Amino acid sequence: MRKTTTIAGKDFDEWAALAREDPQAFEKMRLAAIDEYIASVPDTHRQRLRRLQWRIDQERRLARNPMSACLRISRMMWDSLLGEGGLRDQLLGLASVWREDQGAPLSPPIVGEGGQVLAFERGAQNQLRPRR
Repeated sequence: MRKTTTIAGKDFDEWAALAREDPQAFEKMRLAAIDEYIASVPDTHRQRLRRLQWRIDQERRLARNPMSACLRISRMMWDSLLGEGGLRDQLLGLASVWREDQGAPLSPPIVGEGGQVLAFERGAQNQLRPRR
């Protein structure tokens, strides 16, 4: 059974039908739903969400078509995850602080470089152990 997600009292199918049948009404409701959500978050997050929504709106405005807008916004999300100062960098920074507290080396794990692949076999009591 398909789970239905609602936004402003409408499920996806209703939003899609409105976008096809009355794009201006869809846009008006879309903006109202975004504003309603931003107003519902704590004050400490509102300004940041408004700035993010402004950037998203600008990417949509600059795009030639909806697919291009989707790709531009997807690129924004990936940049915030993997780009300089993104979530990945923040997590590695936290890991470094944790390793420092534990007395372990501060170097982050090396990602994407070659390594030795170990073969494992099941031993007594179903435990995995490296093959020799």
